[in-house]
Amino acid sequence: MNNNLAFVFPGQGSQKIGMLADLAAANTLVEQTFGQASEVLGYDCWDLVQNGEEDAINLTERTQPILLAASVAIWRLWQQQGGPNPAAMAGHSLGEWSALVCAGAVGFADAVKIVRARGAFMQQAVPVGVGAMAAIMGIDDQIVIDACAEAAEGQVVAAVNFNAPGQVVIAGDADAVARATAICKKGGAKRAVELPVSAPFHTSLMRPAADNLAELVEATTFSAPQIKVIHNVNALTETNPQAIKTLMLEQIYKPVLWVDCVNGLAAGGAEMLIECGPGRVLNGLSKRIDRNLKSLSTDDVDSLENALTSV
Repeated sequence: MNNNLAFVFPGQGSQKIGMLADLAAANTLVEQTFGQASEVLGYDCWDLVQNGEEDAINLTERTQPILLAASVAIWRLWQQQGGPNPAAMAGHSLGEWSALVCAGAVGFADAVKIVRARGAFMQQAVPVGVGAMAAIMGIDDQIVIDACAEAAEGQVVAAVNFNAPGQVVIAGDADAVARATAICKKGGAKRAVELPVSAPFHTSLMRPAADNLAELVEATTFSAPQIKVIHNVNALTETNPQAIKTLMLEQIYKPVLWVDCVNGLAAGGAEMLIECGPGRVLNGLSKRIDRNLKSLSTDDVDSLENALTSV
C-alpha cells in the first residue's frame, strides 16, 4: 500500500464511444472485464462502447454499467502491472460503486446488476422533461443554496453536487431549476449551464428509485472494504456492510459532497490522486479543490504507464 496515494472513480458524463480502445489493444484484460459485464447485461457492451452511437451509451441504464466496467478494467490493469494499493478511494456518484468493487466490498457481477437497475429506476422516477440539472459557476455555495430555497415555490430544487469551490450543480423540477438559475445569475454567477441529463439526480425526486433498488441491494452480499472508501453522502468511511448498503441507497437522493470527499482524502495523507476510469473530469476538479494534490489519469496506455512510474 502507498499511504500517499488515493484513487478516484468518475461518474456519468465520462463515457464516450471508443473509450479504452488503446488499453484494450495492449491488454486482453480490458475486453475480458467487459465480457464479464456483458454476460450479466445480456448484450455486448464492449461492442456498444466501441461501435455504437453516443445516444445508446448515454441511456442511463447503459451508461452506469459501462462506466463501472471501464473503471474495474483499469483497476485490474493497475494491479496486474504491479501498481500499489492506495490508502483510500472515493467515487463521484456512480463512481462510488466502482470504488466499492475495487475495494473488495461488493462483487463485480453483483455491482453490474445493481447499477443497471439503479440507472433504470433513476430514469423511471421522473419522466423525461419534468426534471433538470444545471451547473452554477463562480459564486459561493451558500448563495446557490439560498437561491434554491427562494426558487422552490412548492417544487423541488436543490444543490446536489458540490464539485469544486465555485462549481455547484443544482437539480429538481425543470421550472424550479430555471428560477434558481436566474436568481444565481442575478447573484453574480459567472456561468449557469443546463446539463444534458435525463433526470434530476441526487434530489428527493429520486427517492422512489432508492426504494425500488433497496430489495436488490439488500439481497446482495457486501463485505467490509479492504481499502477505505470515503462516501458521497457524508464524506466519511464505513466498514459495516449493512451501513454501506444504506449509504449507497441514500446516495441516490442526497447531495454528492465531492469537495469534502477530496479534502478527506488529502486529510488522510493523500498527495497523489489517480483517476481510475475514462476521461479526466475528476483531475480537473481535484486541482480546483486542493492545488497541492497531484492528479494523474489512466485512460490510455501512456497515461497508465506514467501513473505507474509516478507512484
